[in-house]
Amino acid sequence: MQATVVVAALGIGWCVVYLTTGAGTEAFAYVFVPIGGALAAGAVQQMARGGLGVDPVARRFWRATLLSVGVMTAGYAWLAVDMLAHASQARTRSMPIPAAALVAVGFLIAIWALARVPVAPTDGVERWRVALDRTIAFLGSAAVLWYVGLAPMLSAREPWSLQATALVGLGFLAAAGAATKVSYVVSGPVDRLAMRLVAASGGIPAGAVAVLAVRYGFAATIPAQAIVMPLAPILITLGVAIQNRADRGLRRDPVRTGVLLPYLAVVAVDLPLIAIAFGAPLGWPVRVALIGTVSVTALVTVRQFITYRENAKLLANTRVQEKRLQYEVSHDGLTGLANRALFRDRLAAALAGPGPAAVLLVDLDDFKTVNDLLGHGVGDRLLVSVARLLRTEAGPDALPVRVGGDEFAVLLTEPGADPDALAGRLLTAFTSPISEHRLLVQASIGIAVAGPGATVDSVLLNADVAMYSAKQRGKAGFVRYADGMREPVLAHMQLGGELRRALDNDEFRVVYQPIMRLEDNRLIGVEALIRWHHPTRGVVAPAEFIPAAERTGLIVPLGRFVLHETCRQAAAWLAEFGPDALKEAGLNVSARQLHDPDFVADVTNALAESGLPCERLVLEVTESAVLRGQQVSRALYDLDRMGIRLALDDFGTGESSLSLLRAFPAAIIKLDKSFVDGIEIDDGQPAAADARQAVARAVLQLARAFGLDTVAEGVESAEQVAVLRELGYTVGQGFHLAEPMTADGVSGLLTRQTSALRMA
Repeated sequence: MQATVVVAALGIGWCVVYLTTGAGTEAFAYVFVPIGGALAAGAVQQMARGGLGVDPVARRFWRATLLSVGVMTAGYAWLAVDMLAHASQARTRSMPIPAAALVAVGFLIAIWALARVPVAPTDGVERWRVALDRTIAFLGSAAVLWYVGLAPMLSAREPWSLQATALVGLGFLAAAGAATKVSYVVSGPVDRLAMRLVAASGGIPAGAVAVLAVRYGFAATIPAQAIVMPLAPILITLGVAIQNRADRGLRRDPVRTGVLLPYLAVVAVDLPLIAIAFGAPLGWPVRVALIGTVSVTALVTVRQFITYRENAKLLANTRVQEKRLQYEVSHDGLTGLANRALFRDRLAAALAGPGPAAVLLVDLDDFKTVNDLLGHGVGDRLLVSVARLLRTEAGPDALPVRVGGDEFAVLLTEPGADPDALAGRLLTAFTSPISEHRLLVQASIGIAVAGPGATVDSVLLNADVAMYSAKQRGKAGFVRYADGMREPVLAHMQLGGELRRALDNDEFRVVYQPIMRLEDNRLIGVEALIRWHHPTRGVVAPAEFIPAAERTGLIVPLGRFVLHETCRQAAAWLAEFGPDALKEAGLNVSARQLHDPDFVADVTNALAESGLPCERLVLEVTESAVLRGQQVSRALYDLDRMGIRLALDDFGTGESSLSLLRAFPAAIIKLDKSFVDGIEIDDGQPAAADARQAVARAVLQLARAFGLDTVAEGVESAEQVAVLRELGYTVGQGFHLAEPMTADGVSGLLTRQTSALRMA
């Protein structure tokens, strides 16, 4: 760039000397432009050789720029030679046609190069809007350049040649087009400022030449050629420097100026109108400018109409989105019912008014079984069907709600609405299969009617207490909240929190129910049982806290504790008394534990940590637990393959006992206490006695047929022992044989048993 500046400086110095002293010839003024142009072409070529081969857009633009500068330099060199050859006619001689043609071609190549630079991608209506903006900006700029530059040049007292006027017009065209184009180029391989400088190399000299031509006529030729036009090579080399700087990572952050450009063009195009208002003659240059002004105004009107339509469409879409968002915020995504937030808002509004308000809280019974056995997809479709049923039965005046999970609610606010009748209709509707899978579902319903001074939370709590009470009464029913119902139910519900604290404070203990051989009352195994030593209530019976543990999920960590403690203690007995002293140690496993994907790993870890052999551990499961889905079945078969013995507890009380013996890998059947009770009664009626013993006899026969061991539970008298032995049972457990005892008690029993064997 320094070389082009030097050339421009030399041009300025020569012009000053010539105009003040008259030394030399005017023709020498024409040599500075081609020299500067050659230097600018060299700068572009050097940059292109340095690293523009990487990006095709930049390579294409700067190669076209190099071609443009080269062609124009050739044209101005032709002009310089012609002027030097006709030095005496330099002031009035026109530019040779071939030279003017070369310069014109150079301008067109530059315009083509700028036009091929990609702008920000748009589509649809935005493309039309941008096109209108660019057209408005171009016409506005062109109208101003015509009015203040080209038109005065054409109507000057000493008009320049057609060639010179056409080249100035092309310079204006390149400047207007570039200003419009570059303003909509967001970013890219070609620097935006560099493109502006390349375009300005034609526009700025053209504007200055036009001003000089109008002001000074032919006398302006010398300063135009020696001072003004050498600015073009400087601007081009400055653009090259800016591009080099951008390629080194020093590019400035892009700034969108296209937004303001149409408005600036509208302001600028009004200049002819302002001139006329101040007395300018209405000649043909002004008329052309006015045509441009009218065109710009028409395009602005079209653009504003498009913008209006887009804004109206955007506003409509925004309103639709707001409605959709409001709906999504206040409704359940699966069922389409109102959600908890809308439910609370409507209930609060009802409580604030004078009218009645009643809430039905509907909880599906054993819905988890549907998800476990049939999958969550079937469960979701069942929930949708339940929601549809609620809408139908509740009617248009009620608000059905999905509170969460498998829990629903209905809000009644109309006078005369009968919540009990609605609950009855719902329970009746649930007696028929629903959903496309034709499933039967039951529900427990709690009803709460708002009284004076009721709050949202108090009404919901009352409904929850009533629903919980309905479940305690056997499910598939409804309960209406009454005073005094809350305290015992809440106490039971709060039991879960106490269980969590008890686990953390190590308040649980394991005791062991001995399993005895009926022949000689010899200890052969134990069943682990859990006891809760409450700090204020004393020992809490399992029947009181196990249901709460199941409901809250705490049965999983509680069962893990019993498992590890039983394995540890059984391994200790095995090490102390030998392999013949205690055959096995068992514990109960709930369905919730078997659903835990980590249960098999927990058993493996407990055995590994304690060193207890797998065959010494017995896991007792109920028939209902075995029927709880594929996860449970996989876990049981994995445990069986490990060598762990599985026992069917409370056998005979379920609905599928016989089929389970074929499908379930059981090793032991435990006869339920209900079939042992009364087995010893002798009322002198043999038929009645046989009936009381029939189940026990059948269970034993089934076990022998399948090669399974049997254990009789709940043995409470010597007479029951005698009958069981007569039937063929060899092993039993119960208070008559031995009560549950601590680990130390079992150790004492084993010690006495071992000593007796040694003495014998």
